[in-house]
Amino acid sequence: MKVEDFSSSPALGVGLKVCAIFLFTLMAALIKATSDEVPAGQAVFFRSFFAIPVIIVWLAHRGQLRVGLIPQSPMGHVWRGLFGTVAMGLTFTGLGMLPLPEVTAIGFATPIFTLILAAILLGERIRLIRLTAVAMGLVGVLIILSPRLGTTASLEDTATVGAILILIATMMRSLVQIHIRQLVQTEHTAAIVFYFSATASVLALLTLPFGWVALRMETLALLIAAGFIGGAAQILVTSAYRFGTAGMLAPYDYTSMLFAIIIGYLWFGELPTLVMLAGAALVITAGALVIWRERQLGLERGKARAVTDPKA
Repeated sequence: MKVEDFSSSPALGVGLKVCAIFLFTLMAALIKATSDEVPAGQAVFFRSFFAIPVIIVWLAHRGQLRVGLIPQSPMGHVWRGLFGTVAMGLTFTGLGMLPLPEVTAIGFATPIFTLILAAILLGERIRLIRLTAVAMGLVGVLIILSPRLGTTASLEDTATVGAILILIATMMRSLVQIHIRQLVQTEHTAAIVFYFSATASVLALLTLPFGWVALRMETLALLIAAGFIGGAAQILVTSAYRFGTAGMLAPYDYTSMLFAIIIGYLWFGELPTLVMLAGAALVITAGALVIWRERQLGLERGKARAVTDPKA
């Protein structure tokens, strides 16, 4: 399948990417705000289902509605949906247990785990620079998690459980990235974007017998807004890669930490600890090194990154 043509307008690409990252962070905050009363599976449904109308309008506007509704590999979309839905559900659960900046910081390890899984599952070789990045990133993750998983940690501690869930979700998102690398060989970006939301909505409905709750109007509004905002963010991040390369735009993922700190403080009264910031800085440095090295090696995967949700 022919890869979509890219227009060269770096400033527009950067603007779209940063706006998308802000919206993803805002979406996470909306989910966090409802986490005390809404089960994660129910939140996943609203996040996914109410993104669909936004995506359909976008596809129709671009003249890609037919392409987006006709998959070439149906089971590929099912697996992508399954992995992504599990990652989203774990993330939404963890959001109710940890500060927003901490969830964001742990999520920065996604490129590191993706590199490890690529070596294990795809047989990609990890040479010195990327091996150094992996080691640096893992040390950073350990620093972030050290207050939660230290010698005094207990599974009775909500924050400890939350940290474990977010770490597993990060690994699952890495698996999603690996799967998308294969999926884009036959599938159009529009199809991947649409069918993830559709599959996640169906899978989320399976959790209905496990404790969905009646929603207050305020909570309902927050969840619907999360769906619309998530859909809009997905469109913006996908569109950004039409105007800039993956290597150029990928570092802007890390603006989510700034947004998470601001929103976390203003909305939830959360402040990041020095330990968390130190670990995050190390993970960010490692991730940036991976991005730089892949760019040097010509391994940019623009389409794959364009359909990967940084916040699941």
